[in-house]
Amino acid sequence: MRIAALLAAAGIAAALASAASGSPRTPSASLSPLERGVLADINALRASRHLPVLRLSPELTDAARAHSQEMETDGYFAHDSHDGTAFWKRIQQFYPSASWGLWSVGENLLWSSPGVDAQGALTMWLGSPEHRKNMLDPNWREIGVSAVHEAGAPGIYDGLEVTIVTTDFGVRK
Repeated sequence: MRIAALLAAAGIAAALASAASGSPRTPSASLSPLERGVLADINALRASRHLPVLRLSPELTDAARAHSQEMETDGYFAHDSHDGTAFWKRIQQFYPSASWGLWSVGENLLWSSPGVDAQGALTMWLGSPEHRKNMLDPNWREIGVSAVHEAGAPGIYDGLEVTIVTTDFGVRK
């Protein structure tokens, strides 16, 4: 089966909010096998480089899922939302910056044939300097993961059967 993959330039945005204390919620997001594999593979990569492993964030996972589903439904592939909203503003709706002294987010995207597995996604991202940088950024502490499968995706997907994967990275202190 032909694998068509597009990688978008990884987006990194930082924003500062007023300083206050608080801690992230305990992760409770339910992941598919592909999503679990992506999380495990990214954390294994980070551990092999002596970087902190990433905690699964329900908020970032919700942001990633919403974006994957929007791209699939609206037939586009980009970090910005379909309405042009910057990716970090979209993520901020799910992963608030208020009451945190430091808040920063980044995102990796890919779309491929439905047979893509976690190692295939990791390999594609490692081939892109921007995506590699996101996965190996020592500042990230949390991650959200989404994988959406569509039998006949519209728009730029040209009716093909595709898998869209979004990883949203974040830190709040």
